[in-house]
Amino acid sequence: MPKIVTFGEVMMRLTPPNLARLSQTSSFDITFGGGEANVAMSLADFGFEAAHVARFPDHALGHRAARFLRERGLDISTILYGGNRIGTYYLEEGASLRASQIVYDRQFSAFSEIQAGMIDWDQVLHGASWFHWAGITPALSQGCADACLEAVQAAQRLGVRVSGDIFYRANLWKYGKTPQEIIPELTRHTNLVNSSKGVLDLLFGFTSTDFTDACRQLQATFPAVQWVADTDRTQHSATHNDLSATLWNGQSLLQTPTFTIDPIIDRIGGGDAFVAGLIYGLTQFNDEQQALTFAVAASALKHTISGDANDCSVAEVEAIAAGQTSGRIKR
Repeated sequence: MPKIVTFGEVMMRLTPPNLARLSQTSSFDITFGGGEANVAMSLADFGFEAAHVARFPDHALGHRAARFLRERGLDISTILYGGNRIGTYYLEEGASLRASQIVYDRQFSAFSEIQAGMIDWDQVLHGASWFHWAGITPALSQGCADACLEAVQAAQRLGVRVSGDIFYRANLWKYGKTPQEIIPELTRHTNLVNSSKGVLDLLFGFTSTDFTDACRQLQATFPAVQWVADTDRTQHSATHNDLSATLWNGQSLLQTPTFTIDPIIDRIGGGDAFVAGLIYGLTQFNDEQQALTFAVAASALKHTISGDANDCSVAEVEAIAAGQTSGRIKR
């Protein structure tokens, strides 16, 4: 099976139990997650060799986070230790008409203090066939942006395919650079882009008429881009969503059936599960439509699983993709 390397911050997640509000709770359930690591954990479950690059403080919480990744099947020999803080976020889970909300506490985290040159990317990417990054990492600091650029440049040099989950979080870009100054150079070395028409227009200055037009402009600007994917969500309530996806392959726009998820157990990480499913499908199936349907089925299944990362097998995803969505007990 292929080897994937991912790069991004892993945070400690604290969630009030039993759907309690942050203002009500006196205790928290603790887990760990981060967008890129969630992709790696999903792919490890699917049989990939998976390694994650992050930086944790050299104390008990940092080592607990690293152990969590190891327990989920990741190679943690690529983890750096240093700094003082592990990034944290508090999740208040929504229900019905009450939306979920997140409070971040990640400023001055060990990961955000990464600098260019700290990671030997040629060594880290040795033997890898895929590298994945996401839009949060270059938003955290100039050092994170520089390290991410080093990674995609090394991947291109070594013949490693690159995926980028390109999105925009306005409250993260605080270090004096705009995403329009940083993201284009990262995209120049990226083969699979997961993004929306609105984000592509915002970050690259397109004035597209629809998603297909935005994809064509993206590929004309960045020839390395082979695929552009996006999910479409209809949100009936916090716990009832419909989910489908599209994939532009340079010639045609592929679309999936719609999957209904009701009730949602945990929406966090649904996009990461989609990206992981798409990477799996594009590398393991000789059929882009099958790959896309597998990806959105993986995302739909993640919504029924608590925690940041998906936790399921290829066979379970394939069953959902084939329409086995009754939830009948397996005996």
